[in-house]
Amino acid sequence: MTMTKQEEARIIEAVLDGDTDRFEALVRAHEKGIYALCLRMLGSEQDALDASQEAFFRAYRSLAGFRGESRFSVWLYRLASNICLDMLRKRPASPELSLTMEEDAELPIPDTRPTPHTALEQKELRTAVHRALGQLPPDFRQALVLREIGGLSYDEIAQTTGLEAGTVKSRIFRARKKLAALLLRDGNFSFDLPSISATDNADGKGGADA
Repeated sequence: MTMTKQEEARIIEAVLDGDTDRFEALVRAHEKGIYALCLRMLGSEQDALDASQEAFFRAYRSLAGFRGESRFSVWLYRLASNICLDMLRKRPASPELSLTMEEDAELPIPDTRPTPHTALEQKELRTAVHRALGQLPPDFRQALVLREIGGLSYDEIAQTTGLEAGTVKSRIFRARKKLAALLLRDGNFSFDLPSISATDNADGKGGADA
């Protein structure tokens, strides 16, 4: 279920006026996208469920602080992605891929458009992408997942993370380079890869609502 910004504003106003049951409509509208984002950041279904629930709890508790300057979904993604970052930073450190090439060196970057591979090839490829995504540094993973799963613009990701838009673009570019290098290292995959968001089924696919 998608909502316009105006519909969300009316529901938020009703909740703040005491009709708290209306908050459930906001949960239904965004729960699949938030869960998908948390799952891609955390790689664990239980952790993703916990993070999603915590994000909605914080959103409800802090709803009066939502000023409507951005879409409600952007604000909600900010809460969820920050919760995921906190959870990732509490995990034991894992080795990160070190790229010795120059920042602007040429490296094939995954093409996010769907390609006509067989179902088996697609499944293997999606598994490899998810495994590689889990090896990215948390900050890189956050920016890339917000872009691919959340469907946020660079400016919206900047609002969400508190970074400059130029820094966001650089972080996403570097995240894609690292992802590509990990796939090259761990398997002989071509680079006409599906979007990260294409790994979700139709019911679970993320995306910021208009």
